[in-house]
Amino acid sequence: MSDTNPLQAILDNLHSAVLVVNQDLGIECMNPSAEHLFHISSKRAMKRSIKELIPDEPEFHDRLSRSIISSHPFTVFDTSLQSHDGKIINADYSVAPLAYKPGGEYLLLEFTRLSSFMKISKEESLLHQHDATRSLLHGLAHEIKNPLGGIRGAAQLLDRELDDDGREFTHIIIREADRLQNLVDRMLGPKHLPVKEMLNIHKILEHIRQLVQAESKSIKFVADYDPSLPDVHADESMLIQALLNITRNAVAALDGEGQITLRTRPRRNSSIRSQTYPLVAQIDIIDNGEGIPEDLAETLFFPMVTGRAEGTGLGLSIAQSLIQQHSGQIEFTSKPGETCFTILIPLENGHD
Repeated sequence: MSDTNPLQAILDNLHSAVLVVNQDLGIECMNPSAEHLFHISSKRAMKRSIKELIPDEPEFHDRLSRSIISSHPFTVFDTSLQSHDGKIINADYSVAPLAYKPGGEYLLLEFTRLSSFMKISKEESLLHQHDATRSLLHGLAHEIKNPLGGIRGAAQLLDRELDDDGREFTHIIIREADRLQNLVDRMLGPKHLPVKEMLNIHKILEHIRQLVQAESKSIKFVADYDPSLPDVHADESMLIQALLNITRNAVAALDGEGQITLRTRPRRNSSIRSQTYPLVAQIDIIDNGEGIPEDLAETLFFPMVTGRAEGTGLGLSIAQSLIQQHSGQIEFTSKPGETCFTILIPLENGHD
């Protein structure tokens, strides 16, 4: 025991994930909880940069660099960081300057993972609200359809009795009735159960990319696919519709100029609606627009909720319903310059 590094011995017995990084943000040591959190052994991580473990997070890296220079500690609560393996880490983290070895500046990083129960409970609450809202809209849509059909029929009968000058108004009534009928049909959602088959998700995404690229030639698309991802068991038309709705929303958020990244990764031991699945397909649709307003974040998937004056607020609601029919779920994170919608579809059977 006398040869044991006392600091390492303390770190090894902590439940929170702890790392020590040097002034170049190179990893000096990490405890077993950090190995588990980042899915990497301390031997492999040693002397690598923390930027390799947590890539594509410039704000996180900037905070560490500023702390090194200023020697000021800080804490960030309830944040999401993407790990090197594509996994999203929901955690609080604290950073403090540390006298680890003479002749250099060091930081102690401590990550405390947010409670999985709290996360699942919040997701369940939002999904139950979403389901209740959809049920209400279904009832409302059915109540609208019958009188709407009567209005259209009456306008058609009246159209036959009028001369050309009077028909202008009946044509307006018929057109508006058809528009409302189309809106009601969209509110009711898909009319058939999924017809599932094994599908290559990358072929689906390429089809969507080509389709949306033809509609929005000024938008740059980046494909970041993991070729090891297995086929998904899904209804092709439903999957295309869901992913197309999200991608078109991303295009609208860019207002004619920007970049959309389509990314796939396998995700292991992932929980969806209180079920844990050994393997899940993770599909990310990322845009570099201004981000989603905070006041829309909690209700974004509710029907008729939209941040655009010309929007109907049905695209994301329908997409969520279609993915739910595949035992999946849509999540999102958003900040200025990066909004990421993550579609999760189980590839293997789950368990409670």
